[in-house]
Amino acid sequence: MTDNRKKHICRPSLRHTASAVLAGMALMLCACSDYETFTTSPYDRLTFSADTISLDTVFSQVPSSTRTFWVYNKNKDAVRCTNIKLGKGNQTGFRVNVNGISLGESQGYQIFDEDIFGGDSIRVYVELTSPANGGKEPFLVKDNLVFTLESGERQSIELKAWSWDANLLTNPVIENDMVLDTSSPTVIYGSLTVKEGACLTLPPGATLYMHDKAVIDVFGRLICNGEKDNEVTIRGDRLDRMFDYLPYDGVSGQWGGILLHESSYGNVIRFTDIHAATDAIVCDSADTARQKLTLSHSTVHNNKGYGIKADNCRLTIENSLISNTLSDCVALYGGIATINNTTIAQFYPFDANRGFGLSLTDRMNGTPRAVPSLHVTNSILTGYGENCLGISIPDSVETDCRFDHCLLRIQKTYVDTTKVTACIYEEAGDTTSAGWKNFAKVDTALLQYDFSLSETSAAIDAADKATSLPDDRKGEPRDDKPDMGCFELKKESEKQ
Repeated sequence: MTDNRKKHICRPSLRHTASAVLAGMALMLCACSDYETFTTSPYDRLTFSADTISLDTVFSQVPSSTRTFWVYNKNKDAVRCTNIKLGKGNQTGFRVNVNGISLGESQGYQIFDEDIFGGDSIRVYVELTSPANGGKEPFLVKDNLVFTLESGERQSIELKAWSWDANLLTNPVIENDMVLDTSSPTVIYGSLTVKEGACLTLPPGATLYMHDKAVIDVFGRLICNGEKDNEVTIRGDRLDRMFDYLPYDGVSGQWGGILLHESSYGNVIRFTDIHAATDAIVCDSADTARQKLTLSHSTVHNNKGYGIKADNCRLTIENSLISNTLSDCVALYGGIATINNTTIAQFYPFDANRGFGLSLTDRMNGTPRAVPSLHVTNSILTGYGENCLGISIPDSVETDCRFDHCLLRIQKTYVDTTKVTACIYEEAGDTTSAGWKNFAKVDTALLQYDFSLSETSAAIDAADKATSLPDDRKGEPRDDKPDMGCFELKKESEKQ
């Protein structure tokens, strides 16, 4: 039979007959009972802030982020955990800290006699570095953190995560033409360097996971060869969440970015999603007679620096979405740029001092560059700012800067109207539609975005059929009245 009597640590060993002493002892017992009275009743149990701790998906052999939960004793009397242990010890890779004490190897992955006073609580921290399993798919890693109470009752919290074996590369160097092996995820630490004369191809469906501050240094060529419905992705390596509603993948600045050095030409990025970097794509100064970069059917989104920064380069941007950057979404320092059927949307949520959607200047750090040539057609340039276009070129410099059949969030007096044809002005002062109303969803509170067109956008049917591209960002065909921007709105009559 279970002994449910309460136990006390304060037990006077001397007998006193004087009433004054007895009264004093009674007062002493009352004073210490709140802290030193322990229950052994099986009905007095612990309460947990969660019954399962899930660490989402992690890469094997890579430490996870930390999860935490609380252990409450909502009883009047103290509860003693005679033992708290990891059910499988060190077999799964979970690491646990209970109230400041690590359940490490020296303790046999357990601790003893942890007291939780009545109405009090302790905090538990959980991390994971799972071993590799040799498989190609994520596998479930599970363990239990078991609390054994002095009453003999056992309570447990389930710990689990999906672990994925990855190819972990530190400062890899590509010296010859190579197609990335996609048989397992590839995680890059440091710098992925493509030497001059070499070409790195990312095939359809490839994903590069970039560790914190990792960069892609291209001295040769980079080909991101995605396809419709089978795109290339370049992103950070955090697969877990910062908050329940916010995955780390939705936070800018998770990795460095792509740097196309001076010697790099002929780079092609198509059907590719590049996001959560610092400066996503930087193009070093180059010979404008040679094509530096062609970006098509791609997304450059949510970056903590620039989306595309080009110094005196020749580049083409088509059917692409460039959105939400702390600095300018597209920054051109001289050079020659052609932009068609592209959406540039500046709704960066983490800092009100965000840059322009598109900026243009004829110098870099005070040094003159070639007179810029910029042709923008069938595109959308919008955002939160009153002027989403920043031009810093002296009036004495004659530029070839033209906008045709575009939706522009700028003041009409801001540009030379002789170089702006068939455009829609979306001025903050005279429009009933804020920039974000052009799109299906722009929710900066929940960081949720869908830059396909809303049914009320003025960009619908407003592109030039003669110069508009035959398909859109998703590779879907455009209709006889094409829309501005990278996404073609599917009309109700066209839906199945």
